[in-house]
Amino acid sequence: MGYELIDHTGDLGLKIRSVDLKSLFCEAATALFDVISDLDLIEVREEREISVVGMDNEELLVAWLNELLYLHEVERLLFRDFKIIEIGEGKLKGTAGGEALREEYHIIKTAIKAVTYHQLEVRKENDGWSGRIIFDI
Repeated sequence: MGYELIDHTGDLGLKIRSVDLKSLFCEAATALFDVISDLDLIEVREEREISVVGMDNEELLVAWLNELLYLHEVERLLFRDFKIIEIGEGKLKGTAGGEALREEYHIIKTAIKAVTYHQLEVRKENDGWSGRIIFDI
């Protein structure tokens, strides 16, 4: 169902909507890397397995996105394909597919410093799931 950018003073916010919880987390990750770079230029050359823990869906979302951001910053990876294998009972297991940043090819549009808890929201609605997340830029 997608995402939209929302105005937030000094930071960058996203509203995300999806049909189910797993898809919501994938949409959030896709939105993160769409903000960072051009998804059309990222090829899936490798896949990383990611496991995180959290007290609730909000903490899991922050942990998931922060782990992806960590891999981007430290290992210089860009991702475009995401799959949530398991989510529930305070844990998430998923995969991210992408490639190493090639500075001569990829463009970094926005540098994201961190995923924040400010105005964080993940909730079930009648027609699916929605979320809101703010990135420190």
